[in-house]
Amino acid sequence: MYHGAVETLAQCVTRYIRRHKLLNPGDRVGVAVSGGADSVALLRLLLELRTELGVVLSVVHFNHKLRGSEADADEQFVADLASRNKLEFRSETGDVATYSAEKRLSIETAAREMRYGFFRRLLIEGRMNRVATAHTLDDQAETVLLKVARGAGTRGLAGIYPQLSVSSSQFSAGRQASVAGRQQVCASIVRPLLGVRRKELEAYLIAEGQSWREDSSNRDLRHARNRVRHGILPRLERNLNPAVREILAETAEIARAEEEYWNAEVGRILEAAGRRLRDTGATVGLRSFAGLPLALQRRLARAAAENFGLRLEFRHVEEILELISNGCPGKAALPDGWMVSTDKGELKFEPVPQISESIRGYQ
Repeated sequence: MYHGAVETLAQCVTRYIRRHKLLNPGDRVGVAVSGGADSVALLRLLLELRTELGVVLSVVHFNHKLRGSEADADEQFVADLASRNKLEFRSETGDVATYSAEKRLSIETAAREMRYGFFRRLLIEGRMNRVATAHTLDDQAETVLLKVARGAGTRGLAGIYPQLSVSSSQFSAGRQASVAGRQQVCASIVRPLLGVRRKELEAYLIAEGQSWREDSSNRDLRHARNRVRHGILPRLERNLNPAVREILAETAEIARAEEEYWNAEVGRILEAAGRRLRDTGATVGLRSFAGLPLALQRRLARAAAENFGLRLEFRHVEEILELISNGCPGKAALPDGWMVSTDKGELKFEPVPQISESIRGYQ
């Protein structure tokens, strides 16, 4: 976190970048700038640090077309900012409202999927090898609190990762792959401001005489994040702990380290269990579960299902463990048309058999 006279904001950001190995000399970094204070501050800070870091900067912007002329004015503001700093500017426009309706997603989720799809294309096409976004410590605290309220486990508590890898075979819309500690990646999305409070960024911009755009939708209390930002967290600060945002961000740091360790451990156990993957399913030997602590059994069950992109809720994991503990053949339904069964010493994941049209006609 930024400590004013003790450490400049630029020094704080540099320390965070180096600690998490977010940027390397020679990186071509697209700075995602919406026009808001956080992203404008990110651009100004990276401009200040680019010689020291040895990076080449450009500016990227996604126009969600949700606020009409206001959104177009944001785009023009960012384009002008890039031009004044002699930076390449890349932008894309998407009809988020239509996409939201077609995919039956919330506006927030649809906007994120389209925006990150744009980032992914830029990285996969080789236009740049990093995209830097302006997520802050406040965003981290909000995310952790939202995850807790929605029933997340330790994975949810990990919150926003400092770095997300991107490749042509992964990072489909809405799916992220975390980058463990020191792992080097070819292309990634990085968050250099996760250790900085939003109010510190605004103070920095004011001191620099740099204007920014205010997004009117950030005050719309129909969005859960805005209710957390403007209502719940301020109340927690006043009535529970003035440092609640920092505490939630620290919780995320601890949870991420735990997740990185246990992900590696679970992967090792699954390999030792003789896991077999097929196009139509996967099997895991039940003996791999025997004698393990409950926490590790839960992680094994969840990891096995995730081979097929299945995101299990707590109740699904408990149903799987109940099948295993019963010691006799059984089956249970899973999300997205999948099922799990136990038989002959194996735990098997497979799609639910489809009834053919000819058979259905006789029913």
